Amino acid sequence: MSIGQRQIGPFRLSAIVLGCMNLNHAYGVAPPEEEAGRLLNHALDLGVNMLDTAALYGFGKNEPLLAKYVGHRRDEFTLASKCVLDVYDGERGLNGHPDAIAGTLDRALKRLDTDHIDLYYLHRLDKNVPVEESVGALVRAKEAGKISHIGLSEMSAATIRRAHAVHPIAMVQSEYSPCVRNPEIAVLDLCAELDIGFLAFSPTVRGFLADAVHDDSYEKGDIRSFMPRFIEPDLSHNLKAAARFNALAADLGLPPAQLAIAWVLARRPFIGALPGTRSIAHLEENIGAASVTLSAETIAAVEEMFSGDAISGPRYSAAMQEHIDTEIFAGEELA
Repeated sequence: MSIGQRQIGPFRLSAIVLGCMNLNHAYGVAPPEEEAGRLLNHALDLGVNMLDTAALYGFGKNEPLLAKYVGHRRDEFTLASKCVLDVYDGERGLNGHPDAIAGTLDRALKRLDTDHIDLYYLHRLDKNVPVEESVGALVRAKEAGKISHIGLSEMSAATIRRAHAVHPIAMVQSEYSPCVRNPEIAVLDLCAELDIGFLAFSPTVRGFLADAVHDDSYEKGDIRSFMPRFIEPDLSHNLKAAARFNALAADLGLPPAQLAIAWVLARRPFIGALPGTRSIAHLEENIGAASVTLSAETIAAVEEMFSGDAISGPRYSAAMQEHIDTEIFAGEELA
């Protein structure tokens, strides 16, 4: 199985990297940690060379998972983690003040059992703190040798440009898929202009384009149960688009997840895909997308399939949208 590599910002990365959130956060009951550990090691065995975690994931338990199960293979992967979203006094919170960022980073280094993180993101924009101040905290962390590169997550082109003026931004990650096209408004063009890498998280739309969502009977704690597009009354409408997508994938002889990921990878040469999974079978399926070459006609067909009102309902709940800085389309539904 060939995963391929591409230049994504300053990194030479596997075209598909691994988001680790699913292993103990946001999708119902977590698998036994030994199973998560096997998946992490299998990803590295298959050539995945970036693992993406965050302080918030598992309320501080995701980072130690990486340390325990793949810390001994640290030289085989680029380690990425995130700050600003964290657990404060036992509760999820958002704090972009420099002292909060410094505290989150020091706790992350301890949890990861390392003295250095390769890529450290502002997980979300704290609109109460100028982004220049938040980036400044990461510049000082870099000067102290605690991190190597600075990234931003779910931020607009205007915010990215302001941050980049303080210090070069190495990577931007945002949700990007055939269903979620917001980065096309301005962020992808800016990344091309400034030579910033881009990682597309949720390229299979949280399983929606992997034939994994058929109704809204999610496990308790599943993040999709709070997202309008994944629950009724919008879900039934959206599943019609998913059925058309599944049919196209079948005509091409591809699993739907591979079609979704291959479509994302085809959009720009500096884009990498950042799916997450807790299944080794799905991991292997996702990685198989790196070997798929789509025709221009297929790329256009997928684009057309999700145009107009094919997908209804806001992308995020109102509370989640508060923390999203990415541009929105004219007429886009917001909670």
